[in-house]
Amino acid sequence: MRNRMKRWIVGLLLSASVVGFAQEKNFIDQNYIEVTGKAELEISPDMIYLKIVLRDKDNKDKQTLPEMEKKMMDKLTEMGIDVNKDLSLVDFVSNLRSYLLKTNDVILTKQYQLLVRDAKTLQRIFLEFQHLGISNVSITKLEHSKIEQYRKEVKVLAVKAAKEKAEMLAIALNQKIGKAIYIREADDLIINRGYGLESNFLIKMPFDGYFTSEENDIEFKKIKVESMFLVRFALE
Repeated sequence: MRNRMKRWIVGLLLSASVVGFAQEKNFIDQNYIEVTGKAELEISPDMIYLKIVLRDKDNKDKQTLPEMEKKMMDKLTEMGIDVNKDLSLVDFVSNLRSYLLKTNDVILTKQYQLLVRDAKTLQRIFLEFQHLGISNVSITKLEHSKIEQYRKEVKVLAVKAAKEKAEMLAIALNQKIGKAIYIREADDLIINRGYGLESNFLIKMPFDGYFTSEENDIEFKKIKVESMFLVRFALE
């Protein structure tokens, strides 16, 4: 019984190998043209994340943290920003410091994350925060709300580019292409090189943590979305 089972398994494996070899051979024997198609899109970010750090009396006017916090909330609301939706508390720290074992000072610190939708609003925030004495503000990351949709669009464009290239080359050979017999996607690339100011922002003015005039413009580098496919078309 065991020997019969072994012979059956061996026969099944040999049969599968022969079928696989035949399919590979049939594929290789076909006349085909192999091309790559590539496409890319550049989009402006519409999700700009800011880190805002408020520290108790850490400003020229020696404002308390609750005072700074209220002024910030009021100003953002005045600017039309929904603080309940776009502003979130990330961290709240209280640090007890001792000076010569005589006095104790409790330093309160709050860290917020603010979502901004465009560069113009971002510029206004920096200007208004400067007036409020809020200086610890930085950009942490850039994103786009419809990035997945753009990824899909770029994939389609890349495949279409491959087909157009194959058709052009086939015409040069006095032939035409048939159906696609093989397609492989290279890893699609979303190029957003880090989150540092140097790599992500084109700024038409010196940047030292503040904007000095409402006339100055800030501009972001585009987020680049790329995709590439390898496609083989049968030649007829």
